[in-house]
Amino acid sequence: MVKPLVVVEDLTLAWDARVIQRGLNFEVRPGEVLVLMGGSGCGKSTLLRHLIGLQWPAQGCIRYGDVDLASADEAQRDQLRQHFGVMFQAGALWSSMSVGENVMLPLQELTGWPQAQIETLARFKLALVGLEGAFDASPAELSGGMKKRAAIARAMALDPPLLYLDEPSAGLDPITSARLDDLILHLRDHLGTTIVMVTHELDSIFAVADRALFLDAQEKTMTALDAPLNLLHDGPEPVRRFLQGRARS
Repeated sequence: MVKPLVVVEDLTLAWDARVIQRGLNFEVRPGEVLVLMGGSGCGKSTLLRHLIGLQWPAQGCIRYGDVDLASADEAQRDQLRQHFGVMFQAGALWSSMSVGENVMLPLQELTGWPQAQIETLARFKLALVGLEGAFDASPAELSGGMKKRAAIARAMALDPPLLYLDEPSAGLDPITSARLDDLILHLRDHLGTTIVMVTHELDSIFAVADRALFLDAQEKTMTALDAPLNLLHDGPEPVRRFLQGRARS
């Protein structure tokens, strides 16, 4: 049996005394696209912030291998974070840097490699996401879809086995969104990258997800975890409504 990359056990997410989600139990399997889905305000992005160590659980644990992220020391956390990349919802590119400089930054900070090697790798990552000519451009010159691709290139700079993507299709037109879905499938199928993706975009869920985890805002817990088509046909009623497009997003 293949060992999971991440194990979430009895996780509770809370702001002060307000519980957002509780009793979360799931694994992230190597080579899959796992979608975190649910209506607005259910806690999808909050869960993502917990998975990458920007927020700490009110209860439960998130384990990478044998290491609990919350109880690890700072050196262990820094080491763990080099094994996953993150694309934040708005891209979070540094506006004072060129696109190429944004992608080079993780390599400069963490590798100690020669500048020429770093630039070559950054150009390769941009080419991989379809931005061959954008190395010297400023983020302000990019379209919304190009910014998302540049942010994915930066997240991939250190060749992490695991990528976290927060609403990669948000605000994009259907054609650009479909191209981004194709990129995600390429990363999974050709590079073996494991991807955890927050989204409420139904087309993207059905296009890329191997499994989808549904966070219920009313029940404040996960109520389903399976392939999207299985959930559409046999999932709990709120999950089927969501996937049929009748739930508010």
